[in-house]
Amino acid sequence: MIRINLLPHREAKRKQKQKAFVAMLVLGGLLGAAVVLLVGGWNASRIAIQEQRNLALKNENQKLDKKIKDIATLKEEIEALKSRQQAVEDLQGDRNQPVYLLDELVRQTPDGVYLKSVKQDGQRVTLNGFAQSQERVAEMLRNLSGQSPWLELPDLTEVKAATLTQNKLARKAVEFTLAVNIKRPREAEEAEDDAKGKKPAAGLAAKDGNKP
Repeated sequence: MIRINLLPHREAKRKQKQKAFVAMLVLGGLLGAAVVLLVGGWNASRIAIQEQRNLALKNENQKLDKKIKDIATLKEEIEALKSRQQAVEDLQGDRNQPVYLLDELVRQTPDGVYLKSVKQDGQRVTLNGFAQSQERVAEMLRNLSGQSPWLELPDLTEVKAATLTQNKLARKAVEFTLAVNIKRPREAEEAEDDAKGKKPAAGLAAKDGNKP
């Protein structure tokens, strides 16, 4: 006996496929939403961690900036203390400057030169005197510029002919005025140390030059 299915099976299959398609769409949407939420949550956690790191770095930078400012302030205070200490030492050393000045003038003043006045203004000394000739004045300038450990930078400001009277005898002379700098004790010591340091090098150069 032959059975004939008179039900609309094609329509049922179509509806079944539509339901399966809709179910797949819903499932895909749910999976997509889950993936988006997971990725968003992971990104949010990474951003939060990075923000915490940035905040920690910012705080550390602020601490370092404060330490740097403290160090800079400390350096300024140290430099100020050094300057004060140097000023005190210079004042103590300057008390002996007249002794060094007079002793050096005796050493560096050549024969035939007579000093009439010596005036000191700070580190600048003005000398006024008479000389037998201009050559004597030039000799004194050379002595002050190259041979004196305490005096430096002589500057001849005035030189003119003059007449000296002694025992009713008139003699021609040269009147001069020059200025020269006097070094402080520490400056003189530094110059002396530099000179000592250059001497061995000059000696070695001389020895090398004598080699065949």
